[in-house]
Amino acid sequence: MERNLFDRMAQEGFERVVAVHDRRSGLRGFIVLHDTTAGPAFGGVRRRTYRDEAEGLADCMRLARTMTWKCAMLDLPAGGGKACLLDSAAVDWEKGYEYLGKVIEEFGGSYYTGPDVGTTERELGWIARSTERVTRPGPDGPMELAESTAEGVFRGMAEALCFLDGEEDWPARRVVVQGLGEVGSRVARRLREAGARVVASEVREERALEVARELELELVNPRAEFEEPCDIFSPCALGGIVHDITLARLRCRVIAGAANNILARLDSGDHLHERGILYVPGILVSSGALLRGAIFHLEGTRLPVKVIGARIGKAVREILEVAGEVGDAPVRVALREAERRMRSRWEA
Repeated sequence: MERNLFDRMAQEGFERVVAVHDRRSGLRGFIVLHDTTAGPAFGGVRRRTYRDEAEGLADCMRLARTMTWKCAMLDLPAGGGKACLLDSAAVDWEKGYEYLGKVIEEFGGSYYTGPDVGTTERELGWIARSTERVTRPGPDGPMELAESTAEGVFRGMAEALCFLDGEEDWPARRVVVQGLGEVGSRVARRLREAGARVVASEVREERALEVARELELELVNPRAEFEEPCDIFSPCALGGIVHDITLARLRCRVIAGAANNILARLDSGDHLHERGILYVPGILVSSGALLRGAIFHLEGTRLPVKVIGARIGKAVREILEVAGEVGDAPVRVALREAERRMRSRWEA
């Protein structure tokens, strides 16, 4: 467990940290609720291999807090949560996810979950056996989750180009998409439909070739994508990829992607700003699925994908305008605004 866990919870406003263990399935993981002041917490289930429990807990807390920032920036009556499971071949995952659903149900409606890395529609179906508080992409759920995230990323890119150049001019743009999963492939498709030239990387060779053939993409070897000269670099796989080493390799003008926590550290955003690279805050552009899922659960409606994109684009535009006026990194401006809105909720 994290050292000084209660101190961190107090300093950063966390409400609940729950360690989950199921004897029958072998499931081990954490559920973290960061803030439920304005409404229930939303956040998907991430399943991946962590070095140890401490790394899993740290990731869960970081992601839960990010979800609260996203809700605040989108004016959603909700907060942030997350579940992180320690991946292992020894776990009976069908039973494990079903058990996780029981734990979520015990939260009494204060936490809604959904897809994330390692948790697909199949796993969400297992969770749904035990709780209705799960966001499923199928016809009984909000649907079009990946499409919503991709549209938010695309609109964020467009706003960044307009901020820098006064126009989108997609046929003249070269975009590097890192990761061709459910969201990354849709980002690539949206860009190709707009006329952009797209270069992509994907660690799964078969998946890379399949999407590249369909969308007429240029492929580059994974981990070589950082050196590709481009207008926009779009990380759509795991986060934490912009750090001291990769930052020096980047040859882009804009960074905007679907991955959570793209920056390894907050000051990486300052370094990008100093280099003249416009980083569009992830708490804005990667919020499409959250917006669609939260509105579905809270209001029982499905927002059109274009409406989601327009709402995210407006939020991006406002932050970039302020950042331009004050001369600060957009990520700093966005986080200050998110914290201001959170304080207003706490003081209401």
